[in-house]
Amino acid sequence: MAIITVEGLTKAYGNKTVLNDMSFTLPEGEVIGLFGPNGCGKTTLMKILTGLIHDYSGTVLINGNKPSEITKAVTAYLPEQSFVHEWMRNIDAVDYFNDFFSDFDKAKALEMLQRFGLDEKQKAKTMSKGMQEKLLLSLTMSRDASLYILDEPMGGVDPASRSAILNFIMENYAQKSTLLISTHLINDLEDVFTHALFLGNGKALLNDSVYNITDNNKSIEDVFKEVFANVW
Repeated sequence: MAIITVEGLTKAYGNKTVLNDMSFTLPEGEVIGLFGPNGCGKTTLMKILTGLIHDYSGTVLINGNKPSEITKAVTAYLPEQSFVHEWMRNIDAVDYFNDFFSDFDKAKALEMLQRFGLDEKQKAKTMSKGMQEKLLLSLTMSRDASLYILDEPMGGVDPASRSAILNFIMENYAQKSTLLISTHLINDLEDVFTHALFLGNGKALLNDSVYNITDNNKSIEDVFKEVFANVW
């Protein structure tokens, strides 16, 4: 079954069309890589899926429902930019999520903070970008969601920590859920993806299982270079 269905999706910012009559479906229960060059519309697409952008044309469905309070209740979103206020301590952020989301597991979040070596009383404004990303991951992955949407989840994490962060993500998302991960770190994440969606020129250029696209001993990065060789 398709967890995400997009038909004729178009979104423009002024005179610049970012998504142009885009259509695709994504299967549920997969770890999906969302790939494309900077400016291809990955973050815009994610914001539409999570109900943060409404002024678009076309049809977008999550489990058969338009982005709304219904879909937000089953979708855990990790944006590229921090959503934690500078004055908040880590424990304040945990309590905020606990009050806001009925599927949030506070005990799990506190355990994750400890695992990452994050002080519950430390304020966000005193934390490095990598520390903030670990906090945001802890909050997002402590939800029992049907769909996790992660926008560059390891962009600010040092290379030595990426393997641990990746293992953390894979160990802590709810079973039978779907992960949609946007990333430029293809080599670091390649082994976890089961499906891939490539965006470019406002279109879905390739949408298939990793098994199919990496036939003949190709890597996802090899496919990326082929797809965008004459597009961007």
